[in-house]
Amino acid sequence: MKILGISVLMMGCLMGFSLGIDISQGFDVSQALYNAISPFRVMELAELFVLFFLLFLFFTESLYLFIKRKNQRN
Repeated sequence: MKILGISVLMMGCLMGFSLGIDISQGFDVSQALYNAISPFRVMELAELFVLFFLLFLFFTESLYLFIKRKNQRN
């Protein structure tokens, strides 16, 4: 669960940093948000499949470890 939390925190900090840089360069907030998610808009179907598959494996492993630890405590 710590790995998941750290990953989400790092992603949030990096996206906030990216948005801050875009806004300081003169972009409005909507354009800065578009720039933050634009790399995902140009991905092909195979790349999206690999991305979602890796995310699925990551969340599945985190959930499995969480349930395993919870059952060991009982």
